[in-house]
Amino acid sequence: MELSLFELFAEIPNMISYYNGYSFFHVIFIIFMTLGYIPFAYLLGSIPFGFILTKILGKGDIRQTGSGNIGATNVLRAHGKPLAFATLCLDFLKPVPPIIFAFIVFRDSLEDLHLYLTLIGLCAIIGHCYPVWLKFKGGKGVATTLGVLLAALPWAGFVACVTWGIVAGFFRISSLSALVAVAFVPLTTLLIYGAMPALVTILIAMLVFWRHKENIKRLLKGVEPKIGTKN
Repeated sequence: MELSLFELFAEIPNMISYYNGYSFFHVIFIIFMTLGYIPFAYLLGSIPFGFILTKILGKGDIRQTGSGNIGATNVLRAHGKPLAFATLCLDFLKPVPPIIFAFIVFRDSLEDLHLYLTLIGLCAIIGHCYPVWLKFKGGKGVATTLGVLLAALPWAGFVACVTWGIVAGFFRISSLSALVAVAFVPLTTLLIYGAMPALVTILIAMLVFWRHKENIKRLLKGVEPKIGTKN
Protein backbone atom coordinates (compact mmCIF):
# COMPACT_ATOMS: atom_id res chain seq x y z
CA MET A 1 0.00 0.00 0.00
CA GLU A 2 1.34 3.42 -0.94
CA LEU A 3 1.91 5.78 2.01
CA SER A 4 1.09 9.46 2.00
CA LEU A 5 3.78 11.96 2.97
CA PHE A 6 2.14 12.41 6.38
CA GLU A 7 2.00 8.66 6.99
CA LEU A 8 5.64 8.32 5.92
CA PHE A 9 6.73 10.89 8.50
CA ALA A 10 4.60 9.15 11.09
CA GLU A 11 6.50 5.93 10.45
CA ILE A 12 9.94 7.48 11.07
CA PRO A 13 9.98 6.56 14.81
CA ASN A 14 9.29 2.96 13.87
CA MET A 15 11.89 3.03 11.11
CA ILE A 16 14.48 4.16 13.65
CA SER A 17 13.90 0.86 15.37
CA TYR A 18 15.79 -0.69 18.20
CA TYR A 19 18.32 -3.42 17.69
CA ASN A 20 19.12 -5.31 20.91
CA GLY A 21 18.00 -2.26 22.86
CA TYR A 22 19.98 0.28 20.81
CA SER A 23 18.49 2.93 18.55
CA PHE A 24 19.49 3.13 14.92
CA PHE A 25 21.52 6.29 15.53
CA HIS A 26 23.20 4.67 18.53
CA VAL A 27 24.26 1.71 16.39
CA ILE A 28 25.64 4.06 13.73
CA PHE A 29 27.56 5.96 16.43
CA ILE A 30 29.07 2.72 17.72
CA ILE A 31 30.08 1.70 14.19
CA PHE A 32 31.82 5.00 13.49
CA MET A 33 33.58 4.95 16.87
CA THR A 34 34.71 1.38 16.18
CA LEU A 35 36.15 2.39 12.82
CA GLY A 36 38.26 4.87 14.74
CA TYR A 37 39.27 2.52 17.54
CA ILE A 38 40.52 -0.24 15.24
CA PRO A 39 43.37 1.77 13.66
CA PHE A 40 44.02 3.57 16.96
CA ALA A 41 44.47 0.28 18.83
CA TYR A 42 46.47 -1.29 16.00
CA LEU A 43 48.85 1.67 15.67
CA LEU A 44 49.48 1.88 19.41
CA GLY A 45 50.02 -1.86 19.54
CA SER A 46 52.43 -1.69 16.62
CA ILE A 47 54.91 0.64 18.37
CA PRO A 48 58.04 -1.58 18.62
CA PHE A 49 59.38 -0.43 21.98
CA GLY A 50 62.08 -3.10 22.19
CA PHE A 51 63.44 -2.02 18.83
CA ILE A 52 63.15 1.70 19.64
CA LEU A 53 64.77 1.52 23.09
CA THR A 54 67.74 -0.54 21.95
CA LYS A 55 68.28 1.80 19.00
CA ILE A 56 68.06 4.96 21.11
CA LEU A 57 70.53 3.60 23.66
CA GLY A 58 73.01 2.59 20.99
CA LYS A 59 72.57 -1.14 21.46
CA GLY A 60 72.06 -1.81 17.77
CA ASP A 61 69.18 -3.59 16.07
CA ILE A 62 67.58 -6.06 18.48
CA ARG A 63 66.36 -8.02 15.45
CA GLN A 64 69.98 -8.92 14.72
CA THR A 65 70.59 -10.23 18.25
CA GLY A 66 69.64 -13.49 19.93
CA SER A 67 66.34 -14.84 18.69
CA GLY A 68 65.73 -11.73 16.59
CA ASN A 69 62.53 -10.97 18.46
CA ILE A 70 61.71 -7.41 19.56
CA GLY A 71 60.10 -8.46 22.85
CA ALA A 72 61.30 -8.22 26.44
CA THR A 73 62.63 -11.78 26.67
CA ASN A 74 65.11 -11.27 23.85
CA VAL A 75 66.01 -7.81 25.17
CA LEU A 76 66.72 -9.44 28.56
CA ARG A 77 69.04 -12.01 27.05
CA ALA A 78 70.83 -9.47 24.90
CA HIS A 79 70.97 -6.30 27.01
CA GLY A 80 70.04 -7.07 30.60
CA LYS A 81 67.27 -6.47 33.09
CA PRO A 82 66.73 -2.67 33.10
CA LEU A 83 66.16 -2.42 29.35
CA ALA A 84 64.09 -5.59 29.32
CA PHE A 85 61.93 -4.28 32.18
CA ALA A 86 61.33 -1.00 30.32
CA THR A 87 60.37 -2.94 27.18
CA LEU A 88 58.05 -5.20 29.16
CA CYS A 89 56.26 -2.27 30.82
CA LEU A 90 55.79 -0.32 27.59
CA ASP A 91 54.59 -3.36 25.64
CA PHE A 92 52.23 -4.14 28.52
CA LEU A 93 50.83 -0.61 28.70
CA LYS A 94 50.41 0.23 25.02
CA PRO A 95 47.00 -1.49 24.53
CA VAL A 96 45.57 0.11 27.68
CA PRO A 97 44.68 3.65 26.42
CA PRO A 98 42.21 2.60 23.68
CA ILE A 99 40.58 0.08 26.02
CA ILE A 100 40.21 2.58 28.86
CA PHE A 101 38.92 5.26 26.49
CA ALA A 102 36.35 2.84 25.03
CA PHE A 103 35.30 1.82 28.54
CA ILE A 104 34.69 5.45 29.48
CA VAL A 105 32.66 6.11 26.32
CA PHE A 106 30.57 2.94 26.27
CA ARG A 107 30.36 1.70 29.86
CA ASP A 108 26.72 2.81 30.26
CA SER A 109 25.53 2.03 26.75
CA LEU A 110 26.94 -1.32 25.60
CA GLU A 111 25.55 -4.57 26.97
CA ASP A 112 28.48 -6.60 25.61
CA LEU A 113 31.11 -4.17 26.85
CA HIS A 114 33.69 -6.85 27.69
CA LEU A 115 33.35 -8.29 24.19
CA TYR A 116 33.90 -4.87 22.63
CA LEU A 117 36.92 -4.10 24.82
CA THR A 118 38.48 -7.49 24.08
CA LEU A 119 38.07 -6.96 20.33
CA ILE A 120 39.86 -3.61 20.63
CA GLY A 121 42.59 -5.38 22.57
CA LEU A 122 42.90 -8.01 19.85
CA CYS A 123 43.61 -5.21 17.36
CA ALA A 124 46.45 -3.97 19.60
CA ILE A 125 47.91 -7.48 19.87
CA ILE A 126 47.80 -7.86 16.08
CA GLY A 127 49.61 -4.54 15.85
CA HIS A 128 52.35 -5.79 18.17
CA CYS A 129 52.77 -9.06 16.29
CA TYR A 130 52.55 -7.50 12.83
CA PRO A 131 53.72 -3.85 13.07
CA VAL A 132 53.52 -1.84 9.89
CA TRP A 133 56.74 -0.01 10.85
CA LEU A 134 58.84 -3.21 10.76
CA LYS A 135 57.36 -4.74 7.62
CA PHE A 136 54.83 -6.68 9.73
CA LYS A 137 57.55 -8.60 11.59
CA GLY A 138 56.98 -7.98 15.28
CA GLY A 139 56.90 -9.65 18.67
CA LYS A 140 55.06 -12.62 20.07
CA GLY A 141 52.39 -10.66 21.90
CA VAL A 142 52.68 -11.94 25.46
CA ALA A 143 53.18 -8.67 27.37
CA THR A 144 50.63 -6.90 25.17
CA THR A 145 48.15 -9.75 25.69
CA LEU A 146 48.52 -9.48 29.47
CA GLY A 147 47.93 -5.74 29.21
CA VAL A 148 44.78 -6.34 27.17
CA LEU A 149 43.47 -8.93 29.59
CA LEU A 150 44.04 -6.85 32.71
CA ALA A 151 42.40 -3.82 31.09
CA ALA A 152 39.47 -5.55 29.37
CA LEU A 153 38.96 -8.74 31.44
CA PRO A 154 40.67 -8.04 34.77
CA TRP A 155 39.96 -11.36 36.48
CA ALA A 156 41.08 -13.35 33.45
CA GLY A 157 44.20 -11.19 33.30
CA PHE A 158 44.88 -11.77 36.99
CA VAL A 159 44.61 -15.55 36.57
CA ALA A 160 46.90 -15.41 33.53
CA CYS A 161 49.55 -13.41 35.42
CA VAL A 162 49.42 -15.76 38.41
CA THR A 163 49.66 -18.78 36.09
CA TRP A 164 52.63 -17.26 34.28
CA GLY A 165 54.38 -16.61 37.59
CA ILE A 166 53.81 -20.13 38.91
CA VAL A 167 55.00 -21.87 35.74
CA ALA A 168 57.98 -19.51 35.40
CA GLY A 169 58.91 -20.16 39.04
CA PHE A 170 58.98 -23.92 38.50
CA PHE A 171 60.44 -24.20 35.00
CA ARG A 172 62.23 -20.86 34.36
CA ILE A 173 61.10 -20.93 30.72
CA SER A 174 59.38 -17.77 29.50
CA SER A 175 57.69 -19.24 26.43
CA LEU A 176 56.27 -22.22 28.35
CA SER A 177 54.94 -19.89 31.05
CA ALA A 178 53.27 -17.68 28.44
CA LEU A 179 51.70 -20.58 26.55
CA VAL A 180 50.27 -22.19 29.68
CA ALA A 181 48.95 -18.86 30.94
CA VAL A 182 47.28 -18.00 27.63
CA ALA A 183 45.84 -21.49 27.29
CA PHE A 184 43.80 -21.02 30.49
CA VAL A 185 42.42 -17.61 29.46
CA PRO A 186 39.43 -18.77 27.33
CA LEU A 187 38.10 -21.02 30.10
CA THR A 188 38.55 -18.33 32.75
CA THR A 189 36.86 -15.79 30.49
CA LEU A 190 33.96 -18.14 29.74
CA LEU A 191 33.31 -18.76 33.43
CA ILE A 192 33.47 -15.09 34.44
CA TYR A 193 32.57 -12.96 31.41
CA GLY A 194 30.58 -15.25 29.12
CA ALA A 195 30.84 -16.99 25.78
CA MET A 196 31.39 -14.08 23.38
CA PRO A 197 34.45 -12.56 25.09
CA ALA A 198 35.76 -16.12 25.50
CA LEU A 199 35.59 -16.63 21.72
CA VAL A 200 37.79 -13.55 21.22
CA THR A 201 40.29 -14.85 23.77
CA ILE A 202 40.45 -18.11 21.80
CA LEU A 203 41.56 -16.04 18.79
CA ILE A 204 44.11 -14.26 20.99
CA ALA A 205 45.43 -17.59 22.31
CA MET A 206 45.66 -19.00 18.78
CA LEU A 207 47.65 -15.95 17.66
CA VAL A 208 50.04 -16.20 20.62
CA PHE A 209 50.54 -19.93 20.00
CA TRP A 210 51.17 -19.27 16.31
CA ARG A 211 53.77 -16.62 17.14
CA HIS A 212 55.46 -19.17 19.43
CA LYS A 213 55.59 -21.98 16.89
CA GLU A 214 59.41 -22.06 16.89
CA ASN A 215 59.46 -22.01 20.68
CA ILE A 216 57.05 -24.94 20.73
CA LYS A 217 59.41 -26.92 18.48
CA ARG A 218 62.31 -26.19 20.85
CA LEU A 219 60.18 -27.08 23.88
CA LEU A 220 59.35 -30.45 22.34
CA LYS A 221 63.05 -31.03 21.70
CA GLY A 222 63.98 -29.91 25.21
CA VAL A 223 66.30 -27.14 23.98
CA GLU A 224 64.29 -24.00 24.78
CA PRO A 225 66.48 -21.45 26.64
CA LYS A 226 65.59 -20.59 30.19
CA ILE A 227 64.91 -17.08 31.48
CA GLY A 228 68.10 -15.01 31.65
CA THR A 229 70.27 -17.40 29.64
CA LYS A 230 71.96 -16.39 26.40
CA ASN A 231 70.80 -17.95 23.14
